[in-house]
Amino acid sequence: MSITETTPAQTDVDVDVRIISHWVDGVEVVSSSGRSAPVFNPATGAVSARVALADEAEIEAAIASAVRGFQVWSGWSIARRQGVLFAFRELLHARKRELAEIITAEHGKVVSDAMGEILRGQEVVELACGFPHLIKGAFSENASTGIDVYSLKQPLGVVGIISPFNFPAMVPMWFFPIAIAAGNAVVLKPSEKDPSAALWLAALWQEAGLPDGVFTVLQGDKAAVDGLLTSPDVAAISFVGSTPIAQYIYETASRHGKRVQALGGAKNHMLVLPDADLDLVADQAVNAGYGAAGERCMAISVVLAVEPVADDLITKITERIAKLKIGNGAGVDGVEPDMGPLITDIHRDNVASYVDIAEADGATIVVDGRGYTVDGHEDGFFFGPTLIDHIPTTSRAYTEEIFGPVLSIVRVQSYDEGLALINSGQFGNGTAIFTNDGGAARRFQNEVQVGMIGINVPIPVPVAYHSFGGWKQSLFGDAKAYGVHGFDFYTREKAITSRWLDPAHHGGINLGFPQNT
Repeated sequence: MSITETTPAQTDVDVDVRIISHWVDGVEVVSSSGRSAPVFNPATGAVSARVALADEAEIEAAIASAVRGFQVWSGWSIARRQGVLFAFRELLHARKRELAEIITAEHGKVVSDAMGEILRGQEVVELACGFPHLIKGAFSENASTGIDVYSLKQPLGVVGIISPFNFPAMVPMWFFPIAIAAGNAVVLKPSEKDPSAALWLAALWQEAGLPDGVFTVLQGDKAAVDGLLTSPDVAAISFVGSTPIAQYIYETASRHGKRVQALGGAKNHMLVLPDADLDLVADQAVNAGYGAAGERCMAISVVLAVEPVADDLITKITERIAKLKIGNGAGVDGVEPDMGPLITDIHRDNVASYVDIAEADGATIVVDGRGYTVDGHEDGFFFGPTLIDHIPTTSRAYTEEIFGPVLSIVRVQSYDEGLALINSGQFGNGTAIFTNDGGAARRFQNEVQVGMIGINVPIPVPVAYHSFGGWKQSLFGDAKAYGVHGFDFYTREKAITSRWLDPAHHGGINLGFPQNT
């Protein structure tokens, strides 16, 4: 993910194109900033809309609305808040296909994949519905003679969520159901590349009974991001995106006294031991490498093949690539492709540049996705599944996140060599091992320096009641997303020491430090 710099409105072109704007105080508010950016249909390459880019006044108005919303919402009872959460869940479940089609139109992923991301986000909504258990405090009666000690968990206030283009519904849902359940107000800054899902979710919250101002959508670019990072009225920031931006978010927001959870990039490896089922491995490598056109922070980018399995595995993956259908994610005549386009032509060309780098560094391009076109969609932002062999581990195409349908094979001679390669990388987001040896798998889960691990599972995204987050350059801040970490992040604790005096025993004067008796 990148944060787009300011872009002037193009008033001389696309005058009839829809303008996607903000959601403030329970309504969509037309922007007056005079700035906007194009929103594309990635399958056709056509501009489908323009998204407003907020100015300083609009940023301040959005945050002020959230402050007012928090003052109302935080005063609601737990039972009343829980009712709104349940209503939102039911509406989302009933109308998820509608949201999926919005995502496909702006992101390009196939509708079934968009449905999958919504369902994973819905898991967090369902977790949040049970929030009373997760925000309750503790009580110690008679901790000292006549003294009780107890704790309260209270909301932070206004929290900012800055989400990436690749999951316009799921990633925001990693955060806002928990933040809202805990009594906070949310300002969501979606990616300017696919901003409509956020407005759809805002309208759904209103239908569920959420008070105005509790869920605000602020469209924009770097100006909107910086407004959230520096505002004294924003208490916390949640972010998912590339590592350089995650580091910027963490440093800037922390400097302004905010809690921060900033999830960064990845270069996820799959270690394949010689005893693994290679048909299973090939299926899962294709699924994890090319699903969503590789635009996943949990995608498998590198297969570490412990010899002598590399040649057989490459043959099997190549056979499967040849059968993949690439096309418009919305499908044609009710038939969906396996993979859609990339988000923009700029991103497509950036992915191609990494294949150029690999080739220049001596790698073998087994399957080349550069220059891929789809009949009838020649202007779409398509990039074919790409398979690279013999890639040097010094190549930027190996060390850096590509974020596209590019899968590299690295041949290693042993488990130890493969493990060392994983642990030497700058990222620590996700990894997987494929083996039928339980001892090797157990050793791997203990020795690998990565936050999320799959054993014969290529994309080990934890379920909602666990927490999502990596190690090293994949996570900045101490709190992972959702699960118990999420509730801890969006609340702060008060500890109360209480004594109700017996009129007959006041205790007298004692200037010493209080002691438990």
